[in-house]
Amino acid sequence: MPRVYVSSVIDAPADKVWGRIRDFNALPRWHPRIRDSRIENGEPSDRVGCVRDFYLQNGDRIREKLLGLSDYDFFCTYAILESPMPLTEYVATLRLTPITDGDRTFAEWTAEFDCSDADAEVLMNGIGEDVFQAGFAALQRSMGS
Repeated sequence: MPRVYVSSVIDAPADKVWGRIRDFNALPRWHPRIRDSRIENGEPSDRVGCVRDFYLQNGDRIREKLLGLSDYDFFCTYAILESPMPLTEYVATLRLTPITDGDRTFAEWTAEFDCSDADAEVLMNGIGEDVFQAGFAALQRSMGS
């Protein structure tokens, strides 16, 4: 089972970064690869079990289900329900940890999924660079890092 792990330091307090990313429907407001997003069935975007339906800038559609959300521990966990990527059983967690030295944030994004051996390397690199690292870079820019 492939695993992707990307981490970064964001030069802003964790509660401020969490305020930017907490909304499960907010991807288009902070991630440059996301064109638009909506929560299905009018559910609140912080309700565990809600489903976001979004489009990437290239037109690909992805549906994800919120599996966990903690304002205390600054994390959200979600699963991909539908995607054009050749993978299954995708579960990811985006977690923030306060860095008290300088009032900064340590950000981690992990994912595990099943796929064919032939697809594993390309998927791991694409998710790690184009999704996770691109998201952290955008947060660093928008938060003043």
